[in-house]
Amino acid sequence: MPRPTNRIFVAVDTTDPGRAADLAADLGGLVGGLKLGKEFFTANGPQGARRVIDAAGLPLFLDLKFHDIPNTVAAAVRAALPLHPFMLDVHAAGGPAMMRAAAAAAAEAGPSRPLVLGVTVLTSLTDDDLAAMGVAGKTTEQVVRLARLAQECGLDGVVCSAKEIVALRGACGAGFKLVVPGIRPAWAAADDQRRIVTPGEAMALGADFLVIGRPITGAADPAEAARRIADEIGRS
Repeated sequence: MPRPTNRIFVAVDTTDPGRAADLAADLGGLVGGLKLGKEFFTANGPQGARRVIDAAGLPLFLDLKFHDIPNTVAAAVRAALPLHPFMLDVHAAGGPAMMRAAAAAAAEAGPSRPLVLGVTVLTSLTDDDLAAMGVAGKTTEQVVRLARLAQECGLDGVVCSAKEIVALRGACGAGFKLVVPGIRPAWAAADDQRRIVTPGEAMALGADFLVIGRPITGAADPAEAARRIADEIGRS
C-alpha cells in the first residue's frame, strides 16, 4: 500500500518559477509529487519545469493534455521524456490511433516510462455541452466510453472527477489508475467548488492519486496543510 503522502500531487498553478521552486522545496517529503500544467509550462518551458523538479526531487505529473494527430502527439511525448515525468496526459477524444501512438512513445523510455493518462470529458462540460457537440448520452456515459477506449489503447489510467470514480472502477478494474482533481479537505475553503469531495472520501471511493491545489498552495503553512491531508488519507 502506498504511503498516504505518495497519493498527493500538488497543483502548482503559477507562472512564477521562483515561487514554484520554493513551494516544491517546502513540500519535499510531504507529498507524492507536483503537477505542472499549461499555465506554468507555457510561461517557463522545460527549463522552468526542471528547476521546480530539482528543487525537491519530487515526481512530476506533466499536465499538458496533448491532443493532435498521432505523429505530433507521439513526438510531444518523446520531447517530454527527458523531464522523466511520472505521469503525463493526452485527450482521449484524440482517438485510438493517437492514444496508441502516445503509449508507444512513452514505452520508449523503458522501465522508467511515464504513466500515460487519458482526459475523458473536461469537468467544465455539461450534458448540454456534449449534446451541442453531437455527443449523445450523459456525461458519465461518455467518460466511461472514453476510459474503456483508453484502456484498450494501452493507456494506464484517466484523470476523472470524484463522482466518476465508482463507475470507472467498475468498468476498467482495479489496476487502471484514477487521478482525481478538485479535492477539498473539510477544513479548507470551498473556493469555487460547489460540491466538496474530501481526500478521505475520494480514497474510499477508489482514487489512486489526488491532485490538490489551493488547500495546500494557498495555505499560510503549505507544509502543515500537506501533513493534515496525508493524515486524513491515512485514516480513510
